[in-house]
Amino acid sequence: MLSIIIPAYNEERTIHLILDKVRDVELIGGLTKEIIIVNDCSSDDTAGAVARYQQANPELNIQYFAHEVNKGKGAALHTGIARATGEYLIIQDADLEYDPEEYNDLLKPVLAGFADVVYGSRFMGSKPHRILFFWHTIGNKFLTTLSNMFTNLNLTDMETCYKLFRREMIQSLTLKEKRFGFEPEVTAKISRIKNVRIYEVGISYYGRTYEEGKKIGWRDGVRAIYCIVKFGLRLG
Repeated sequence: MLSIIIPAYNEERTIHLILDKVRDVELIGGLTKEIIIVNDCSSDDTAGAVARYQQANPELNIQYFAHEVNKGKGAALHTGIARATGEYLIIQDADLEYDPEEYNDLLKPVLAGFADVVYGSRFMGSKPHRILFFWHTIGNKFLTTLSNMFTNLNLTDMETCYKLFRREMIQSLTLKEKRFGFEPEVTAKISRIKNVRIYEVGISYYGRTYEEGKKIGWRDGVRAIYCIVKFGLRLG
């Protein structure tokens, strides 16, 4: 089974669309799906949208959890990861920036016995990539390079949403970052697992503008630098 962790904050308008995509994808290897949605105290009707979707699709294995206060994306992921039961686990944002049809691209190296962890890179391969912010792209590449300097990995996209893990491996980590620092923290800590096999595959990216609901900002970039150094030096 593949556990699909979906952190959601004010995604009333799009969460049913991403759930349709998750529902419709046919996984290779005969895998089934466990969908875990964590509502991080949304101020819109995300809860109602999920409830209506569950009622309309009772055949889906959807588990729903809600935070009573807004804690951040990382905290929502912690909640979802702790409750996952599938052999494999993948992170899926509730917006439409990433395509669940590409789960199988990430699963292939794991199911073939080559990988324990697979990152989906927006910066390699020939998949569609929406053209948006120059400085945002430069920032992503800078953070990835800085992370690589501490982890001694050669990733091209450390900040990607699509990260697939063997469930027991990620559940063995003690994760602390409650917001977007999750990405550098989990990368640093997963890289230190003895004999871990990390792969990367190209994925498409249908990015959003801030008017369309994108939430990450420059303060999160500053925090990411702090986290790269902190966890790179094993201070957390």
